[in-house]
Amino acid sequence: MLPARTFSVSIRSDWRSLYGWIWRPEFFPNWASGLAESNLRNDGDRWYADGPEGPIRIRFTPHNEHGVMDHFVDTGAGSEVHVPLRVIQNCDGAEVLLTLFRQPEMDEDKFAADARWVNRDLKKLKALIGG
Repeated sequence: MLPARTFSVSIRSDWRSLYGWIWRPEFFPNWASGLAESNLRNDGDRWYADGPEGPIRIRFTPHNEHGVMDHFVDTGAGSEVHVPLRVIQNCDGAEVLLTLFRQPEMDEDKFAADARWVNRDLKKLKALIGG
């Protein structure tokens, strides 16, 4: 098993409305800084972006009734990285949760840097929504 940490942000918005607004892959570059300047483009059920080490492929879960926005990133190294992402109800608001898995080749410093990156992106999402 991979070590994992889950991060969340509370947003004052109905969870279903929030999910309906942000689940689309083309919305991710508005808040996910890794995709903001990566020229995200669609080709069927796959999305492509320019990663720091070359092109990456991304699969997103389809729209669903459960608030699941998982995505799977293939950097070309031979395996996909699963990024679980959920929008869940919190009374009359919502929680957006992202789980970060520490990959086998990732040292503690890189994992900590990725955790800071995830938290910055979640805060940007909250600011964008206004919640």
